[in-house]
Amino acid sequence: MKIGIIDCGGANLNSIYYSFKRVGVNPSISSSLSELAAMDAYVLPGVGSAGVVMKTLKEKNLINLIKKTNKPTLGICIGMQILFDYSEEDDTNCMGLISGVVKKFKPTIGIKVPQMGWNKVNSGMESNLDGYYYFANSFYTDSNEYALGYSYYGKKFTSIVRKNNFIGCQFHPEKSSDVGEKFIKNFINMI
Repeated sequence: MKIGIIDCGGANLNSIYYSFKRVGVNPSISSSLSELAAMDAYVLPGVGSAGVVMKTLKEKNLINLIKKTNKPTLGICIGMQILFDYSEEDDTNCMGLISGVVKKFKPTIGIKVPQMGWNKVNSGMESNLDGYYYFANSFYTDSNEYALGYSYYGKKFTSIVRKNNFIGCQFHPEKSSDVGEKFIKNFINMI
């Protein structure tokens, strides 16, 4: 099994790499179109901004590879957000694979932006995904027909989304201890 972690300008490549190694998978980090085309699945990492990530993917000629793939693809944090149509962050047109807009949290009493720390994911039918995960995000998407999990941070927002072969999580499974490892194993089982 070959998993390609797409180097799209994010800063958490190594933590994602080692989280897969801990569960017995030896992933590759790459931004090479030819190397990535040979992979069985992809991970879009999750620390960065929407504008930088989309610009990097465009410069490296990777947008069509991602948009046209039928291979399992996991988007983490910003990697999930760019699956949607548009992000308020950097006024960015994203992949358009899932309908919706990524919005910025508004600070209010008791709500600091960014959200940093552990928060509960409620997944309803997918109860094996329920648990407390680590979040580090200033932006969110509202619930939609493809949402598998929700969290609350001043408002209800989508924390897990799935459409066809694309799975996104707003949290960081690589920083979420045992429950995050379980989430990564669930993704590997799709391959």
